[in-house]
Amino acid sequence: MSVTEARIDENAVDSLEELGPIDFLCIKFPHRHAPGAGIQLLLHLVDRGIVRVLDLAFLRKEADGSVHRVPLADLGPDLAPFEGAASGLIDDEDVYNAAEAIAPDSAAALLIYENRWAAPLATTLRREGAQLVSSGRLPVQAILAALDAAEAA
Repeated sequence: MSVTEARIDENAVDSLEELGPIDFLCIKFPHRHAPGAGIQLLLHLVDRGIVRVLDLAFLRKEADGSVHRVPLADLGPDLAPFEGAASGLIDDEDVYNAAEAIAPDSAAALLIYENRWAAPLATTLRREGAQLVSSGRLPVQAILAALDAAEAA
């Protein structure tokens, strides 16, 4: 399935009920360093059906603090497969919040994606009446620090 074929159809209730968990990421690139190989890995995950990109946006924060949303077409051919990945879930407030989180002379990517690998489990649990009551992510740095601390003790 191509990235542009992976849009959510809001009118298809059955498909909405079969969604996997959806995550939002904001990834900063200090000094506007290009993601490079990361884009290829994301494409590989999409091609394998592990994730579905629902929305992808890039922004740039200039040295003077001004912020610009950058069209994917302006970022080179590696991002061309994602040009149709715009569900509208990323709004101006998301871009503003991302800009606040990065330093001047930096860039950020905002990514909303479905964890397709978990869709069958999520669908089954919902049909059985289960509800998600909490969700979170453990930063790798925090895990490594905790393991280092435990090892030192």
